[in-house]
Amino acid sequence: MARRRSRKSESNTGLIIGTVLFGLASIAIVGAFVVLQVQANSKPVLDKVTLCPESGPKAITAVLLDVTDPISDVTSLDLRNQFQDIVKSVPEGGLIQVYTLTDSQGTLGQTFSGCNPGNGDSVDDLTGNKRLAKERWEKGFQRPLDEIANKIDKGTSGKQSPIMAGIQKINLNVFGAPQYRDIPKELIVASDMVEHTSAFSMYTDGADFQKFQKSAGRDQFRTALNGAPVRILEFQRPGLKFDSMKLAEFWTAWIVANDGQLERFTRLEGIR
Repeated sequence: MARRRSRKSESNTGLIIGTVLFGLASIAIVGAFVVLQVQANSKPVLDKVTLCPESGPKAITAVLLDVTDPISDVTSLDLRNQFQDIVKSVPEGGLIQVYTLTDSQGTLGQTFSGCNPGNGDSVDDLTGNKRLAKERWEKGFQRPLDEIANKIDKGTSGKQSPIMAGIQKINLNVFGAPQYRDIPKELIVASDMVEHTSAFSMYTDGADFQKFQKSAGRDQFRTALNGAPVRILEFQRPGLKFDSMKLAEFWTAWIVANDGQLERFTRLEGIR
């Protein structure tokens, strides 16, 4: 006849099982807390002014807008759409800097410099605040860039169009800065791409790279792009007729001569 298990034995067994289950639950809770803490701590701390990670941006997109002369309404609309696409392509933690070309050689206007802090879509409700993240993104990033897009056609007539000097200035001041040398970079130039300075003028010599090579502009505007990709958005201004194919060939040769890569040459819609 089998012995009956005593109530005391059954009680001890239940106590042991309960203790084990409680211990496992405690471990799970602590583990979940640790995971949440790790996720929260992995989020980069952002600079309050630039919205860039304090450790530095992940990538740089520099945009040079040629506003030395007005452009047509159709071209303005196309350029505005292109600009908004560029803004959307900036990764979270990526820096975008927007410059305007002036007729003063080597002098640029800077209309925006800041990082994409993220629009809140990637924020976990348990470790962050989606609403505050979206408000920060709209106020510090999207809204000011939208304002630039809406004023993109406000050009003023200038005596020169020093495009090469503008590229050189961005390359030296931004791409060449020691803290940015090892991160991805892209330069986007929106212009009629008609170089006009005392060192070299396409109005005089046309889009002829061989003539440029013999001009003072070759050495004056040379700059080491170090493999940086360059994208060009070319437009025609009212009253000017330059062959887009010849301009593309000229600027391809100039970028390659300065150790850069022409990523794309796009002719915008509008007056031809």
